[in-house]
Amino acid sequence: MNDPRPHNEVNSSDLPRVLGPWQATAIVAGTIIGSGIFLVPQEMMRAAGSSGLVYLAWIAAGLLSLFGAMTYAELAAMRPFAGGEYVYLRDAYGELPSFLYMWTWFSVAKPASIASSAIGVVRVVGTFAALRWLSAPILLHPLRLEWGQIVAIAIAWLVTGLNYLGLRRAGEFQLIFTVLKVALIAGIVFFCFSSPLGHSSNFSTVFSGGQGGVAGFTVAMIAALWAYDGWNDLNMVAGEIKRPERSIPLALIIGVGLVAVLYMATNAAVQYLLPAAVIAHSPRPAADAMRLAVGAWGAGLVSIGMAVSILVSLNGTILSGARIPFAAARDGIFFRSMGHIHPRFESPSVSLGVQAGMSTVLLLLVGKFQALFELALLAEWIFYLLTATTVFVFRQREPERLRPYRVPAYPWLPAAFIGAAALVIGYILQSNLRNSLGGLFVIALGLPMYVWMRKRQKNQT
Repeated sequence: MNDPRPHNEVNSSDLPRVLGPWQATAIVAGTIIGSGIFLVPQEMMRAAGSSGLVYLAWIAAGLLSLFGAMTYAELAAMRPFAGGEYVYLRDAYGELPSFLYMWTWFSVAKPASIASSAIGVVRVVGTFAALRWLSAPILLHPLRLEWGQIVAIAIAWLVTGLNYLGLRRAGEFQLIFTVLKVALIAGIVFFCFSSPLGHSSNFSTVFSGGQGGVAGFTVAMIAALWAYDGWNDLNMVAGEIKRPERSIPLALIIGVGLVAVLYMATNAAVQYLLPAAVIAHSPRPAADAMRLAVGAWGAGLVSIGMAVSILVSLNGTILSGARIPFAAARDGIFFRSMGHIHPRFESPSVSLGVQAGMSTVLLLLVGKFQALFELALLAEWIFYLLTATTVFVFRQREPERLRPYRVPAYPWLPAAFIGAAALVIGYILQSNLRNSLGGLFVIALGLPMYVWMRKRQKNQT
């Protein structure tokens, strides 16, 4: 009789389960909170046109992200293995869709995200006068190279090295610095609301140049959804979480909930000090609000908060990204070396190193990797949508299977998230057709790669 369990469930202890619920929650919250909360209020105000509509967009995006987290929580509690979405797509739809997912994340999405985060840290700290030298060039020909790029590469490799030493250390780093990040954001909120220059009347102000209406609200909500992006990274390290059937659902729900509270509190603090028109014309609304509240050092505190936020998000991206090709290699459909586990540190060392190497190439070509990141946006949301549909497949195909956690209000909550993902996909297609087609091309490149890997596997057996 065939074993009814998914084929990597039979032997799922390749990587040690070392993460507790607090570290898991820190991966969720720490990976989500990057620079978005400090920057996207301007874009949202330009779209929505009013403080009230912007706040409503934050609430709607937070609820939809929570619906997605609840959906993913059921999947992860059932299949708590390395790879996250790769595992769910493989078990629901077969090898090809899961390989295309792995290929997209491995070739573009994760390396570009790592490169973007690393250079983001450098650009934020480069706003301090003592570090202006980071923008100075080292070379001008044949390739322009700045000191900031070298520092960004060093940051990417240092965080990769931390993960190389094992997930336990990376998880402790994530927890400590996530707590610091939350404290910094809470401090910003406190100082803004404590300022005598703030006024509740700002919450009813409008920006006359905003798009407004349903269309403007939709654009603002999509911007907020991008700020919430990253909660799914926990599922990729599900194979290394203690008591995953309990810890993963709790971490996803508490983590997304915490982020939602921080985001809405920060947005409210900024709006308390700045009217809608000022926010719409400010590239860094949080910094301007803090400068008004406490002086120049307040803007510096925001910069420190941004740098810490991006650094913690970078750690979450690195630790999660390496598990996707690792899982595919363990299934025998990707390079076998990518499934190597370090004998001492028990980390996917080869996968981590290759991922860092690909990010380094993008950092050397700084200015071009952002286009690659935009190419991956459409592909990412297509796979978010497709992954969420697997909860329906498993409910129908495996009705008697033990489900330690069930998404509440099924099927409405998963359906709401799928609808939100479809909305984002439609917006990406409409707003940037060229890069959208490029994103589809990235996915399509995985087809010949899959055929070649399959032939290679047959020749080796």
